Amino acid sequence: MKIKKGDNIIIITGKDKGKKGKIVRVLVSENKVIVEGANMMKKHQRPRKSGEKGSIKSIEMPIHASNVKKID
Repeated sequence: MKIKKGDNIIIITGKDKGKKGKIVRVLVSENKVIVEGANMMKKHQRPRKSGEKGSIKSIEMPIHASNVKKID
C-alpha cells in the first residue's frame, strides 16, 4: 500500500465522494483504510448493567484503499 496512517486523503467514489480526511487506521490484510469522519455507521449498544440505558453510537467503517486518493 502507498498510503499510511496519518496521510491526508480524498474519497473518490462512494456515498462520501469528495470528502477529505485523515487516515486513522490501515487494515493491510484486507486492503482497507479507516478515514476520520467518513463512512459513518450507527451501532446499537446494549445496556451492560441493570439501570443503565442503551445507546446509539456512530463509528467509522473501513473503505477499500482503491477508493481513496492521497493529497498534499
